[in-house]
Amino acid sequence: MNTSAEPQKSPWLIDPKIIARRVLLALALAATLVALGACSTARLAYNQAPNLLYWWLDGYVDFTSAQSPQARQDIDAFLAWHRSTELPTYARQLQQWQAMATQDMTPAQACAQFEAVRAAVQRASERSLEPLTRLAQQLSPEQQAHLQRHQSKSNESFEKDFLRGSPEQRLGQRLDKAVSRSEMLYGRLSPDQRELLQSSLQQSPWDAQKTQQERLRRQSDLLQTLQTVQALKNGNGNGNGNGNGNGNGNGNGNGNGNGAVNAAALNATRSYLARVLQSPTPGYSAYSQTQVQHGCAQFAALHNTTTPEQRANAVRVLKGYEDDLRALVAQR
Repeated sequence: MNTSAEPQKSPWLIDPKIIARRVLLALALAATLVALGACSTARLAYNQAPNLLYWWLDGYVDFTSAQSPQARQDIDAFLAWHRSTELPTYARQLQQWQAMATQDMTPAQACAQFEAVRAAVQRASERSLEPLTRLAQQLSPEQQAHLQRHQSKSNESFEKDFLRGSPEQRLGQRLDKAVSRSEMLYGRLSPDQRELLQSSLQQSPWDAQKTQQERLRRQSDLLQTLQTVQALKNGNGNGNGNGNGNGNGNGNGNGNGNGAVNAAALNATRSYLARVLQSPTPGYSAYSQTQVQHGCAQFAALHNTTTPEQRANAVRVLKGYEDDLRALVAQR
């Protein structure tokens, strides 16, 4: 289940990396990815998060030697907050999911868990506002061109995965991914369970063309927001980054060019992140919510077909995640 792009995922298997691509450069969301990664590697991955996040961001903007120290400092500060504040919350959530895994579930219950994950994403996004804005102020024209090239590659990958081939081929690819994610939690699915997933995907409201158009809007919005933030740093408060004629980052800039972040620039970044989480495109929010509801129903329907052995496997997997997160918190 997800809110706006790739095929639906369960609330226990939501991949925050997909969301992170929508909040480009969001340190917070990539950290959430490693926090909920595979049980066998979560501790190692999270302990390597400073380097992983740095290189992930560097792939988007190609840091200069002058920018690298500040970027690493911001990443370290974010992860210190994330480890002390967010990981205990995730561990409690995983403990709750273990109890839920042993029982049947309604779509409403599944959606409630999705909302808990979305709230964590919003908290992390808010925490990342200042470092993201500071980075945006520092990007050169060459780095913005690098970012645009990265966006183009991402668009090519999306087109290859979701827009090419016959409808049957595209459905088969989506089914393979859905089965793989579900089997991470439950173990091997039965033929009937695979058929249930296929039927649900066939009925899904997800529209690859509509999603690609929203991706393009967000990418354009990001580039406009970068320009707005840089104009505010230089004292010009009339820029905006609305991406679609809705929302803005207007304000009077008082930036002094030394890395300080003023309130107007922060507001421009906050407005952009808000437009990522809730698109200003007419009808898109309703489309996203329909996807969420379908994803909740899909997850609940599959979960309610699981055997006692599959539910026991889910409890073991979730317990492993919980143990890893508690161990990470204890390492402070």
